[in-house]
Amino acid sequence: MRSSNRNKHVFPLALLLLGLIVFGFFLLGQTGLLRLAIISDKSMISWVILAIYAVASAYWLRVAWLLDSECRLGEKLLTSGGSPSELEEEDTRAFADSELEFLARSEESATDKVLENYAETLENRHASGQFLADLLLKLGLLGTIIGFILMLTPIGEIKEFDPSLIQQLLSTMSGGMAVALYTTLAGLLTSSLLKIQYYFLDSVLVSHVNELTKRFTRAAKIDPILS
Repeated sequence: MRSSNRNKHVFPLALLLLGLIVFGFFLLGQTGLLRLAIISDKSMISWVILAIYAVASAYWLRVAWLLDSECRLGEKLLTSGGSPSELEEEDTRAFADSELEFLARSEESATDKVLENYAETLENRHASGQFLADLLLKLGLLGTIIGFILMLTPIGEIKEFDPSLIQQLLSTMSGGMAVALYTTLAGLLTSSLLKIQYYFLDSVLVSHVNELTKRFTRAAKIDPILS
């Protein structure tokens, strides 16, 4: 059973996905919406959100590269008959740093446990990204609260009806509303994008582990690959 094309080309597909996201931000910049959102946010939370998202995406790209290496190494291990000694020298060095080494050397009765540990090891790489996605959403909600505070605070300062004061009050309130809306938008957008990015990696991981499970367990009686 061959792995899917997606498993074989994880990193190129990740680059393509990230390129589409960057292009989307470029279009927002061209329309002036991105600049307006950043300038209108006096709390600077939008800057923090975008900075965290940029760092999180760089980390996501590294995780995608590591997963790509695991998928390619797993494919070579399966085609080599499950023996690390039959791999090329370059692959052997990478193989020594992978949980796949324990999988190839484990007894048939312990394969399920090793596969479970292997899957957990790969999933742990995604935990930080999921945390950052939730953090971005919460920062957006924090900006919403700060925006409403900025919007409602001047109301308590009104002591008399003065048209010029009311005009100034409305201007201040609109600034607070802009903070609330733009930070919420930034948090929702970046959080959703990061979750989509990690959903892609999670689906590849599940497919990769499922293929290893089938090859090392169900097909063991027909085409043994465990020594």
